[in-house]
Amino acid sequence: MTTRFGYTLMTEQSGPKDLVRHAVAAERARFDFEVASDHYFPWLAAQGHAPYAWSVLGAVAQATERVDLMTYVTCPTIRYHPAVVAQKAATLALLSDDRFTLGLGAGENLNEHVVGQGWPSVDARQDMLVEAIEIIRALHTGDLVTWEGDYFRVDSARIWDLPETPVGIGVAVGGEKAVQRFAPLSDHLVATEPSADLVSAWNGTDGAPTIGSGPARAVGQIPICWDPDRDAAVARAHEQFRWFAGGWSVNADLPTTAGFAGATQFVRPEDVADNIPCGPDLDAIVEAVKPFWEAGFTDVALVQVGDSSLDAFLAEAAEPLLEKLRAASS
Repeated sequence: MTTRFGYTLMTEQSGPKDLVRHAVAAERARFDFEVASDHYFPWLAAQGHAPYAWSVLGAVAQATERVDLMTYVTCPTIRYHPAVVAQKAATLALLSDDRFTLGLGAGENLNEHVVGQGWPSVDARQDMLVEAIEIIRALHTGDLVTWEGDYFRVDSARIWDLPETPVGIGVAVGGEKAVQRFAPLSDHLVATEPSADLVSAWNGTDGAPTIGSGPARAVGQIPICWDPDRDAAVARAHEQFRWFAGGWSVNADLPTTAGFAGATQFVRPEDVADNIPCGPDLDAIVEAVKPFWEAGFTDVALVQVGDSSLDAFLAEAAEPLLEKLRAASS
């Protein structure tokens, strides 16, 4: 399967109008797909943004024509009820002419704590996600649904506007236990680490999604910080993306930007540069992305760090970088 390369609409670092403008430019630069983060808070105050991802995606669906779209990822359990997620996913699929995939995950405290419902244990969060997927699948049949589980109730709900092709669902997982649990419920794997074991476990899991949406895909994501000046790139990556060094076991539980600032206060610029390719060297970026397609990932979304750099990246670097990525991965 040919590797596809995507662009990340990072809602934590850009305002809503800029995100739509960048989406159009990314399509023009020939990215294959675009993913959008779904945050209520940025990771760090220096990023400075957190518009509502679903409004942005609705505008992007109208402003673009070709690129596939995806949430990367939405938590359908605390901030949103899964019945509402089912409705807005169906609507976005219609607005985009079936270009939309619903990416789901168990969420982060940073975004979910705002509704005052607490932050459950990881096991409870995964139990909630299972119920949420079951509810979304049921509602996407178009049937009238009344449903009761341990965490959610649905009372006589029906989605009135549905696409002819059911919305594909990808789920973010980070280990074998999660793979065994979610692969039978989902169409696609979502992960941020280039793990061949994760991909092979997902593809080898018994059971199949209740609703198919074509071949299963493995969708990864990697931050990069292109800039003509490497020192500027390293400084920007450290200022805005050092939270990335914590790993998801930490990132899922911290509740505020101040918490992330405190947790990463001793992360040095050189530490960030060791994990994120920084500067003008496109070949270095290709080498950083390479482990994903070697691990069997079919799709890789790039995160260009820093709103101030995005216009230049999309105008100057994106097309030659994509040429190099496609040549190297073919």
